[in-house]
Amino acid sequence: MNAIKPCSEEEGMSNGVNSGPEEDDPVDQERQEREHFQRVINAFKYYRVHFLGKIEKNKTFMSLMTTRQRELLTDYAEHLRQLRVCVEHNHEIIKLILQDVGVMFENSRHDEQEFRGLSRPNLSEMEKVSSVLRQVVRDWSVEGEAERRQCYQPIVDEIQRRFPPTGDTPLSSIQVLVPGAGLGRLAFEIAKLGYACQGNEFALFMLFASNFVLNRCRGTHLYRLHPWCTTHANHLSPEHQAAAVTFPDTDPSQMPADALFSMAAGDFLEVYTEPAQWQCVATCFFIDCASNIVQFIETIYSILRPGGVWINMGPLLYHYSDMPSEESIEPTYQHLRKIITAVGFTFEKEEQGVQTAYCQNQDSMLHWSYNSVFFVCKKPS
Repeated sequence: MNAIKPCSEEEGMSNGVNSGPEEDDPVDQERQEREHFQRVINAFKYYRVHFLGKIEKNKTFMSLMTTRQRELLTDYAEHLRQLRVCVEHNHEIIKLILQDVGVMFENSRHDEQEFRGLSRPNLSEMEKVSSVLRQVVRDWSVEGEAERRQCYQPIVDEIQRRFPPTGDTPLSSIQVLVPGAGLGRLAFEIAKLGYACQGNEFALFMLFASNFVLNRCRGTHLYRLHPWCTTHANHLSPEHQAAAVTFPDTDPSQMPADALFSMAAGDFLEVYTEPAQWQCVATCFFIDCASNIVQFIETIYSILRPGGVWINMGPLLYHYSDMPSEESIEPTYQHLRKIITAVGFTFEKEEQGVQTAYCQNQDSMLHWSYNSVFFVCKKPS
């Protein structure tokens, strides 16, 4: 089973490049897409150099200290050596992730030689690589189970309640879309229940990792990651920072033979333009990824069939709000609620203040928790 749908660039391949005016040269746009693809690959490849460089800076700083101070830091120096081992091991996992990314999209050409002069990845790109490794913990490890219960299980439970199996309507006839699917675990769990489920993801950083887990992992606890080794704050012990996590906790290849499951790459607004195609749209930590959240709501309403439901869980972080180069709007939830009803939806369930975490290190001295909103809206029949 090929769980990653190989969309062409014309179908909206995830590229992270802002779409220009319609009159833009398509040849130039394709080159920008290829360049972004290579920049993401380069960021993954640079992981080892970047984070070992941080450790070397620590060591250099220590070498300038007094003899007494260096003696007091003997245990810490040994810890830095252990962190080097962790980074090296993560680098080996990254090499596995990158092995076949060049053939993920059937209609694309990606030649590393074309962009040999690219600048070094920036700090934002390197943080995205680390974030993807932490996302593996959230979606595909035992350690991420608590977060999945908080964030995914209410959605899965609601889908089962809304669309129970009946003699006249087999589950496989229920079309469920999961935009912003990340590494695919929520969509995977929905499809495993028997629904026809498609995940959609825009970010190449996520798509590279989901391709590896969903298409190349055949078994459980096959690989080991050190997801916290590159974060240097709020650790109680060296063991916590160097801790290892194994993945996947469930075998992605053990999907039922008749399961209808796919992952589509591309911009949600560009890929999903056909009206009345889905009985259910399930969004988790997704709608605040939009620069124009109203357009997301309108699109969800359009692609749902009459009587279809939109199930949402998440906060309103608004990813573009702190980017000076980006234009965006950031309505409060009360504004958003009025917009949702004005578009045509009817609220059927709503819970505010739902405690949810995102890629949280349970052993950290710092814990983030969102007071998320969980709601179910229906498109009138």
